[in-house]
Amino acid sequence: MVLAVELPFLNELVALFLVSVGIAYLCYRLNLVPIVGFLIAGVIIGPNALALVPDQELVDILAEIGVILLLFTIGIEFSLKKLNRIRKAIVIGGGFQVTVTTLVVVGLSMAFGVSLNTAIYTGFLVALSSTAIVLGLFSQRNETDTPTGQLSLAVLIFQDLSIVLMVLLVPLLAGQSESVFDVFWILGKAVLLILAVLVLARRIVPWILEKVAKTKNPELFLLTVVAVCFGTVALSSMANVSLALGAFLAGLVVSESEFSEQALSEILPLRTIFNAVFFVSVGMLLDLSYVLEYPLLLLGIAVFVILLKLIITSAGLLTLGYPVRIAAASGLALAQIGEFSFVLERAGRAAGITPAGMGELGSQIFIAVSVLLMIGTPFLLNAGPRLGELLSRTPLNKLAEDAKGKQTDYKKSLEDHVIIVGYGPAGRHLEQVLHETGIPYVVIEMNPDSVEEMRANDIPAIYGDAGRIHIIEKAGIEKAKMLVIATNDPATSPRIIRIARHHNPTLQIVVRTRYLSDVDQLKELGADDVIPEEMETTVRIFSKVLGAYRVPQDEIKGHIQTLRAHDYEILRGSVQEAHLMVLEGLDEEGLHTRAVVVREGAPVVGKTLQELELRKKYSLTVLAVKRGDETIGNPARDFELEPGDRLVMVGMADRFAECAELFRTPIGS
Repeated sequence: MVLAVELPFLNELVALFLVSVGIAYLCYRLNLVPIVGFLIAGVIIGPNALALVPDQELVDILAEIGVILLLFTIGIEFSLKKLNRIRKAIVIGGGFQVTVTTLVVVGLSMAFGVSLNTAIYTGFLVALSSTAIVLGLFSQRNETDTPTGQLSLAVLIFQDLSIVLMVLLVPLLAGQSESVFDVFWILGKAVLLILAVLVLARRIVPWILEKVAKTKNPELFLLTVVAVCFGTVALSSMANVSLALGAFLAGLVVSESEFSEQALSEILPLRTIFNAVFFVSVGMLLDLSYVLEYPLLLLGIAVFVILLKLIITSAGLLTLGYPVRIAAASGLALAQIGEFSFVLERAGRAAGITPAGMGELGSQIFIAVSVLLMIGTPFLLNAGPRLGELLSRTPLNKLAEDAKGKQTDYKKSLEDHVIIVGYGPAGRHLEQVLHETGIPYVVIEMNPDSVEEMRANDIPAIYGDAGRIHIIEKAGIEKAKMLVIATNDPATSPRIIRIARHHNPTLQIVVRTRYLSDVDQLKELGADDVIPEEMETTVRIFSKVLGAYRVPQDEIKGHIQTLRAHDYEILRGSVQEAHLMVLEGLDEEGLHTRAVVVREGAPVVGKTLQELELRKKYSLTVLAVKRGDETIGNPARDFELEPGDRLVMVGMADRFAECAELFRTPIGS
């Protein structure tokens, strides 16, 4: 007879996952993000409600693993190169947010009679945001690489670094003996850990992963990735550095390997399971009795925290020159109290210090407000772009421009050029190709560091939001031939398209988008070509741009075949073989030829070519008209234009600008 072995915590785990699945499904039906469901599930099954999981010890352990895996995958997706690009946002933006938030809370607390040490401790608690929730939401929405996602990550990285110092200072703030030497010794170990990680990322781990990958054993590869992850976390624990920061550094180590994508795919299923447990564990901390007893107090504190962190975080990013639209969206995304504040609160409780010096009541109010803000974070994240758009219409929008100084005006020096919006990976590759081929172009970018980099390399760059009229006018929109929106910021593309199409109806607009479902909407707004990321974004943008400059299709196909044959090595590297993209077919006719779409409501609709007198009035020659699948070469003078016709015309850029009114549609149509 086989005796059943009793497994501790089995009933609790069953209750945890069953309730979580049920509520997560309900949230899905209500169009709410799963994270909200997991937090609510934790409240329901926790010791302060139904008590289905009275002992939280195992849940806390599993939750810690969830945080480690989440930050590990974020680190893989980010890489050291991207981290270097936002170094100013980390140091200045993150430092401003943590320092000013702490000082404001200290001042307000002392005004209410709280001692200095306790006020500093309370300021530390409020200054931290939720790394797990914010980055989890950005990752879930595929927005980690957006400007808002990168700036939020920058601030969060500084917060995770500062938690090391905060934890060390808790005993000193509580009046317990802790020498200053010990504090500096632990900080020194943290610096040494970061340096060791950099060495591992550059020299050792990529070599190890390559050797393991060559065995073609997926189980061994997964074990190696997990060993790297938890090994780095263990090192960070030994150095008294936050586990989350150690996990993020481990991800950066793996990101430098060419096998990083495979590592990410292996770890994602594990992350999903443990990450759900983390959010449930946070919800279990909430005591509903305090919510019912002090609803107005909790609501007031929550609103205060949101406004405080929104204002301070946005102000810090504005000082770096980021547009108010992006700064405000990042500020609202970080307007909650983070999970590492719970770690700090427990450390303070053990040392005899509590939030605002209010004892158990202060601790419970802190937990209640923190959990409520975490539940509200998905809604704050959704509201961020709308708030940013609203503030961008106010005088605040000029602050970022003033911070970067006067812009260079390329309006007079360019014609028949390409305007590139965004200097991310796709924008960088396109810029390199245009530079090699001699096609005129200008880049519009909102990252101040990227603009400085471009100007240092003599790349024509404009700092600003391409969705603002004066910025796109500085890029010479009236005489531009093409506009390529290569950003990963879907909220701005429709606005840029509307403005660009209105100011230059003869412009050809190519847009990068994330989803196939966006294609029809963006085309209705005026885009000529919409390229989803799933369809080889960079390669197709090259194809569209080269085709617009009348490069022979055989030559374009040859370039693309070369790229694919070399496994896109040219696109991934520094374009050392850029000569492959040199356009032998580029000539004056190709430079001055445009394909102009006739849109519903434009004055040219219903007019014949004779009535328009394009050659006589504007020195423009119609070479062909494409109507549906039919191409009509040298159309007759009595040819009547219809909506949807695409005219292939040749002429100078200033002539296209003069005839713009003929093809311009009313605003809002």
